[in-house]
Amino acid sequence: MKKLTLLISFLVFTLALSAQYEAVFNHYNLGNGSRNLINPAAAGFDGVAQLQFNLRAQWTGFEDAPKTYGALFNTPIGKSFGLGLGVYSEQAAQLQNLRLFLNYAFRFNVGEDWKISAGFSTEFQQMTLNNDVLTGPLLQAGDQLVDDFLAGKGVFDASVGIYGTFRDNTFGGLSINNLVRNRLDDITMGETSSSVLKFYTFAFGHKFDLYDLNLTLEPSLVIRQVLMGPESMVDINLKAGFLDEQLIAGLSYRGGVANTLAILLGTRLSGFHLYYSYDISFNRFQDYSVGSHEVTVAFSFENPDR
Repeated sequence: MKKLTLLISFLVFTLALSAQYEAVFNHYNLGNGSRNLINPAAAGFDGVAQLQFNLRAQWTGFEDAPKTYGALFNTPIGKSFGLGLGVYSEQAAQLQNLRLFLNYAFRFNVGEDWKISAGFSTEFQQMTLNNDVLTGPLLQAGDQLVDDFLAGKGVFDASVGIYGTFRDNTFGGLSINNLVRNRLDDITMGETSSSVLKFYTFAFGHKFDLYDLNLTLEPSLVIRQVLMGPESMVDINLKAGFLDEQLIAGLSYRGGVANTLAILLGTRLSGFHLYYSYDISFNRFQDYSVGSHEVTVAFSFENPDR
């Protein structure tokens, strides 16, 4: 077990250091405010200001397993603009990644049924290695990459997106991610023909209102290619709301290499939101882990102008 823990720590450290991997949250489908996590065009989309805090503990049971803490605030500005501010800290083994991002969105109506928003995101990341890595058994003396990250390595990035709803119940969006880092990686590797669509996130869903049962059902689909990921990840989600959506439950399956199933429970009382999800993997890796946990606490403000 000790050898396996060391191997997992090494894999987490190597992937994060070489690929600058970013954490992937499950709680992006809790509403338009949470979709700001995967699409900058969703900032302030529904006219409600929201402050939310996220915590994700990945692969619990392993020493130095990844953990992510973050806060996200998004709000409408006037009738046409939206703004999102976020700060996230990702820790994996001896590596810490601090992310600061700013999302801008412009909203406009197309007829009576369509609402469309276009968005742009700027981001700064600083990755820093803990000095404890100098005494670790995995360090190779004279590794220039390690020396760079010990001093803190900063990088800027950007993304663009479009998001919209039809009659409020059908939603969809596409964001193009890692525009800066994708181009820098191409220059480093000597490539000149890589597509700007290399890293993306596509989301689509519809909410069904079953008034007789005081129930809502919201199936959704998310397809994304993340930075240095082995293949596209496909999430199939089903969220249910009970008692005027004061109680929330859901299931999410993530295919591909991840091959995980997540169970969601939550409550929404006035402007207070609390959600918890637990996900397990169907890979053999799960035999040595007790799963992953994610918690979101959010506060909504119906009158942001006040």
